[in-house]
Amino acid sequence: MDLRCRIDGYFVVVGLMMGCLIGTCVNGDSNGDSVGAPMVKTEQDALYSAIQGFVGNWWNGSDLYPDPCGWTPIQGVSCDVFDGFWYVTDLSIGQIYDNSLPCAPNLEFRPQFFQLKRLKSLTFSNCIISQNQATVSLQTADWDSFSSTLESLEFRANPGLSGQVPTAFGSLKNLQSLVLIDNRLSGSLPVSIGNLTCLKRLVMSGNLFTGKIPENYGYLSGLLIMDLSRNLLSGNVPLTFGGLTSILKFDLSKNQLEGVIPSEISNLKSLTLLDLSNNNISGGLNFSIQEMSSLEELVLSNNPINGDLVDFNWQNVYKLMVLDLSNTGLTGVVPESVSNLKNLRFLGLNDNKLSGSLSPKLAELGNLTALYVHGNNLTGDLKFPREFYQKMGRRFGAWNNSNLCFPISKVSSRVRPFGVKLCRERQL
Repeated sequence: MDLRCRIDGYFVVVGLMMGCLIGTCVNGDSNGDSVGAPMVKTEQDALYSAIQGFVGNWWNGSDLYPDPCGWTPIQGVSCDVFDGFWYVTDLSIGQIYDNSLPCAPNLEFRPQFFQLKRLKSLTFSNCIISQNQATVSLQTADWDSFSSTLESLEFRANPGLSGQVPTAFGSLKNLQSLVLIDNRLSGSLPVSIGNLTCLKRLVMSGNLFTGKIPENYGYLSGLLIMDLSRNLLSGNVPLTFGGLTSILKFDLSKNQLEGVIPSEISNLKSLTLLDLSNNNISGGLNFSIQEMSSLEELVLSNNPINGDLVDFNWQNVYKLMVLDLSNTGLTGVVPESVSNLKNLRFLGLNDNKLSGSLSPKLAELGNLTALYVHGNNLTGDLKFPREFYQKMGRRFGAWNNSNLCFPISKVSSRVRPFGVKLCRERQL
């Protein structure tokens, strides 16, 4: 990882921001001398002008907040002392709190905004609401001005924010968190983001991005979270993603990705969440996910994966808590080895082509709270104990298995699973 990256990472930045949104934040170079510290006039004027550009000309900051980093703090603004002077370090705009300033319909990034010399964190949340309001462009803003200071940049829930992501975001060399979630951004993912070697969190979900995922995103070796879900991305999962050796959560769900799951994915030894659901992934479960012993959630549902479950070494992913392989074209039987997943809480195998009977050992999974096997070709008697049905209730789904039945002679009909016929009915 680039030595420019601060080892405290994104989480420290967020901690500071959340702890300082109300009032002011003092650390760093202050050494206890922050009380009564002045603010450089150019910094103060830049702050007033920047906020006015965001919320409208009606806002008169100099009258309302004559000491914005001191005794008259502005909601959403945090400051720190450097060399004996106050500077703005964190800025949050939009409907974040009840008394937050609303954004103007004609929001603009004024040149003065980019004169905030120490800005580390910038958030726009529920700000650009209406899709009918004046177009807000990120492209024309001078993001290069923050290349050496900005560590966190977030645009959340702004349905009126459209257009492409500026390639200039790739110049923010100290950026540790880039969150662009639930906006209407479109176009291809910028290759320049692959240059952000300090990045720990990359979330660009819920937009209209198209095209292939840049291969150089796989070189972000310090990345902890990648979420590109709910877009229109296509092509294969890049082989380079095997280089994301620090990643914990990896979500590419609800796109148009295709091809097989690359074997290089097995290099992600620290991965706890892998979600590739709702794509066009195929090729069976023949990848090396069984080497990923840290995996807790595996979600591959709604893909034409095909194949079977028999040859998979389930005991190697013993930490699994969520396993969702529903509607993936699976065939064959449900192997008894699945019952080795002692931490499993959710098991979704519904809407496949599975056959054979269900092992009663599945009832020995003490943490299991949901089991869905409906819409298959399962056969035989259900041999789970009464306590299993009582615990699961409607969270045990086994309907639409025409040759599966419930043995009323062994278990009370009061715990009969929904949509499963009685074994005596089958014999008539």
